[in-house]
Amino acid sequence: MSTIPFQALACPLDGDVLHKSGSTWRCGVGHSFDIAKQGYVNLLPVQKKRSHDPGDSKEMVAARQRFLNAGHYRPIAEAVSQAALSHLANDVPGDASADTALSCLDAGCGEGYYLRELAKAWGEEAGETTGDGQTLAQLGVDISKWAVLAAAKQGKQAGQQASWVVGSNANLPVQSGTLDVVLCMFGFPVYPEFARVLKPGGALLMVEAGPDHLRELREIIYPSLKPERAEEPQAPEGFTPLATESIRYSLDLEGVDAIADLLAMTPHLYRTSAEGREKAAALESLTVTVDVRLSRLGRDSPKADSPEAS
Repeated sequence: MSTIPFQALACPLDGDVLHKSGSTWRCGVGHSFDIAKQGYVNLLPVQKKRSHDPGDSKEMVAARQRFLNAGHYRPIAEAVSQAALSHLANDVPGDASADTALSCLDAGCGEGYYLRELAKAWGEEAGETTGDGQTLAQLGVDISKWAVLAAAKQGKQAGQQASWVVGSNANLPVQSGTLDVVLCMFGFPVYPEFARVLKPGGALLMVEAGPDHLRELREIIYPSLKPERAEEPQAPEGFTPLATESIRYSLDLEGVDAIADLLAMTPHLYRTSAEGREKAAALESLTVTVDVRLSRLGRDSPKADSPEAS
């Protein structure tokens, strides 16, 4: 079982199909995008940036890389990989032949940890259920160039074949209806875009923080915690809820560096006060609750009278 780079990219300026020629992606209109020497391509036009350097900073990416590579969130990665493999094995139409690649996008891929873990699981287990020779085309998109750079470097070191793209979930540089699975890990879901790029019957796998996620850290850095919302989220248009599972465990962090990395990789670093950050920096050990919800949503088939069906 192998992974390959995802090729069905689209021009971020006009939506035209992109074709790879040497070290450049080009559309029919003439827009061109060079592939960096590290192996990624920037498909985030300057006019669509909200800041000079959007997304996670170089320091945040480095902190997340250290934290995730230490295995602290491995149970989450394993659950996501198994959910993706289950869909790819059982829910993809049976006419997918061995020479037809299945496909997966990590929308907001960060430094690529979850796609790398999926690639490992695919290589180790997918052959038992999907048949020898089946390939998985992988694509990681993130708005942070530092994240995509780290993902490309680590993927290359791991021997992973994937496409890495600087881009936005709000305007995914992906051809419509070309993906079997989309991952959204602690990210900002843009459901209309996810629905557009997924094939009918494809799956959106989302990981979101549960009410007790990192509660012990939050109780230290904030004066008080906001009450959790009780209402059940509604299924977004174009999707049907398929399954939801909770992933919950205690995580022991030893040393100021591990705790600092956890704080630095989350939005809490900027939401808390200087006093809160000082309290966290003084900790030498901390046990936190990991509490996340993994939701699987199925992409509905377009209705006969909808523009998608034409």
